[in-house]
Amino acid sequence: MKNKKLFLIPYYLWIFLFVILPILLIIWYSLTDSNHHFTLNNFVQFFRNGTFLRMMINSFWYAFLITVITLIISYPAAYFLTKMKNQQLWLMLIILPTWINLLLKAYAFIGILGNNGLINKFLHLFGIGPVNILFTDFAFIFVATYIEIPFMILPIYNAIKEIDTALIQASEDLGASKWQTFYYVLWPLSKPGVESGVQAIFIPSLSLFMLTRLIGGNRVITLGTAIEEYFMTTMNWNMGATIGVVLIILMVLVMLLTGRKRKRKRVNL
Repeated sequence: MKNKKLFLIPYYLWIFLFVILPILLIIWYSLTDSNHHFTLNNFVQFFRNGTFLRMMINSFWYAFLITVITLIISYPAAYFLTKMKNQQLWLMLIILPTWINLLLKAYAFIGILGNNGLINKFLHLFGIGPVNILFTDFAFIFVATYIEIPFMILPIYNAIKEIDTALIQASEDLGASKWQTFYYVLWPLSKPGVESGVQAIFIPSLSLFMLTRLIGGNRVITLGTAIEEYFMTTMNWNMGATIGVVLIILMVLVMLLTGRKRKRKRVNL
């Protein structure tokens, strides 16, 4: 027992140094001014300034859009994946893009969506263009959705895979339609996978900043962009830390809402 506790020391040390300590530092910076005096002025400024509130709403809106579009694409993809042969091969092909560095993927999309990119060259064959695709809301949501899709497909695939096929067959044998089988059997049983996928996408999407810069240009401003601006450009670490604390609180709230225990529900076919 004593040896087991010794093995846990590096783990606890790692958690303290790289998780707890950075969060405490962010909280400390958010509660102080540039002279290291305690103040709540940063939070007052955040919630009184309309610009910050618009950034917060933007972050929620873009994260919501990315999550919903990803779910709409991923759920049927995960379902049909469970029906296919060579599932491991298809899963590997889905996971493969996640092995590529995010920055490289962003620059690849700049080449595809730019005025001299692949899409505009194709449109030029029909006498269309050049069309301004890059640095738009559409480009940002499209690229973010593409990058997040594997993280939604995998938990939903695992959840559907664990469903006993006898339940689906029993539903059909009892006269339920395809839609009723989906609504009353497949969707409730696969919901834990959907919730895991929503958490894996919505929470990181709240703090996206690299894609907002490279793909969305200055049109897409979120809390992640604001944090980068305050830390790297204006060097106002106290305000940047305040935005970071607000972002952490929002993330925790989303986790609590999407991770709650499901209540048992009686259904009538």
